Amino acid sequence: MEIIIIILGIILDRVTKIWASSSLTNSSVEVIPNFFKLEYLENRGAAFGILQNKQWFLIVFTSLILVFVAYFLIRYRKQNHKIINISLSMIIAGALGNLFDRIVYKYVIDFICVHYKDIYYFPTFNVADMFVVIGTFLLAIYIIKDGK
Repeated sequence: MEIIIIILGIILDRVTKIWASSSLTNSSVEVIPNFFKLEYLENRGAAFGILQNKQWFLIVFTSLILVFVAYFLIRYRKQNHKIINISLSMIIAGALGNLFDRIVYKYVIDFICVHYKDIYYFPTFNVADMFVVIGTFLLAIYIIKDGK
């Protein structure tokens, strides 16, 4: 099941980024007025725009995190901890999706923009980011719930 989550996560991320690159580079799509739009952005940093133009650092850091997370996935895989396996697989899928962008394009393609009118804009993100955040959230809930 873990490999399926990783492969499907990467495919979903790639397909949406290819679509964003071909459809949103010269325009944006307002899905819900004053709240949600799709808008192409080349992110040369990390989350929230930090570490701009530090591609090699981000590639090395992401690769190290991937090795660390993969180690735990392999370690817990046979212990029947489904939520751990699912969450770690989601984190791996998201990290690989953004790592691919960093290596190939030298930036990450973001396109999902949540905002409130022109008052507040949450940082633009992508499907890979959603996989990492949801996977991390599930893992945190499991750790808190089981007290480990």
